[in-house]
Amino acid sequence: MSETPVKQQSTTAFYGQAVASFSIAMAATAIGIFRLNADAWVRGFLAIAVLYLVTSAFTLAKVIRDRQEAGQLVSRVDQARVDRLLAEHDPFEKL
Repeated sequence: MSETPVKQQSTTAFYGQAVASFSIAMAATAIGIFRLNADAWVRGFLAIAVLYLVTSAFTLAKVIRDRQEAGQLVSRVDQARVDRLLAEHDPFEKL
């Protein structure tokens, strides 16, 4: 018997908390950079660095998720093959 894993869904509250946390962190960082007592080019460099870091983090999270999903698909295909072989096998058959 094959068991299909249950796909877990995030709750609306968890999604809202994640969006709020990200928004607050970005706003606080932006305020901190623009209120920094430094030249405009330094603040601009820091702003671009933060944006680059955020986009890199999103890309890394997506790549990790995609690799995990691909591994689960291969695992399911392998399990289906084993299940089919076991279903077709007759232990009482004479060779």
